[in-house]
Amino acid sequence: MLPSFLSPLTSIAKHPGFAAQNAIFQHKKPLGQAHCLWWPPKDDSKPPDIALLFIPGNPGLVEFYTPFLSALHDKDASSRLAILAHAHLNHTPLPSPHLNAADHSLTAQVQSAIEAFDALRSEFGNNTKLILVGHSVGSWISTQVLKASKDAVAGAFLLFPTISHIGNTPNGRKLSRIFTPFPRRIISSLGHIAGLIPVSVLSFLFQEWPTSQLHVLRDLICSPPAIEATLSMANDEMNTIKELDSPFLQECKDKLYFYYADRDDWVGEEKDRVLKALHPNQEVLSVVHDTHDIPHAFCINHGDHLAEQCLSWLQRI
Repeated sequence: MLPSFLSPLTSIAKHPGFAAQNAIFQHKKPLGQAHCLWWPPKDDSKPPDIALLFIPGNPGLVEFYTPFLSALHDKDASSRLAILAHAHLNHTPLPSPHLNAADHSLTAQVQSAIEAFDALRSEFGNNTKLILVGHSVGSWISTQVLKASKDAVAGAFLLFPTISHIGNTPNGRKLSRIFTPFPRRIISSLGHIAGLIPVSVLSFLFQEWPTSQLHVLRDLICSPPAIEATLSMANDEMNTIKELDSPFLQECKDKLYFYYADRDDWVGEEKDRVLKALHPNQEVLSVVHDTHDIPHAFCINHGDHLAEQCLSWLQRI
């Protein structure tokens, strides 16, 4: 059963066999609608003990994360965990595009995440612990939600976090130009012909990707508005996510949990800045350094491992 702030969405599941429910979060104007996935607690006889808000990276299609979040939900032994995955505005092609957000800037994405968090808090009350989980830029958005509701957040899990100077990272320096208006206009227009590309061709180009993930990718690349929204948001990231907020890290250190890749070209040397800002307050278990060669885009093939890590953090809260 969906919570009161969500409306059901009838669509073909990209990952059949998982328990996630497709839904729409209708935000206040001018934000418009957002695609969501909802995992109710396995024991729904009373409100959940923990409600987790997941905020994706960019592209912000939450169906990329269905295997990861389903694994986390399945592994939870309490049966009292609920999960809300909230997509970024306009990143997911939806049946009623006229209800899309007029503004899909990074600022609007932050506001939409705050509204989703507030909806969870209003729905379940003070007896439910609220957890933020963010991937990549979703980690930075999670920090903004935490700043807005410090007392209400029990913990924030930041996976492969891009929370400072993203434009100065190896990938930021390499790709930032294609996020500017003229290149992204050309790139997004290619979505009109991407529908001619069969999944079999995508499978050849992305040989390590499961077929279900290729279907999610195809939804994105066949939608010029979705491509424009992702690239426009990326441009905002380059211009907005700059100085590390060290005082914030110090103030909220007891609520922050980090997972870093051994090498991550979307993070680069910024990892060392974060760790230095946390010193000497680093907890052995609150900053985890990957030793399994898991890539930044962990959601494609490595969701189980990150689910195990998040579950271990949940057990500490």
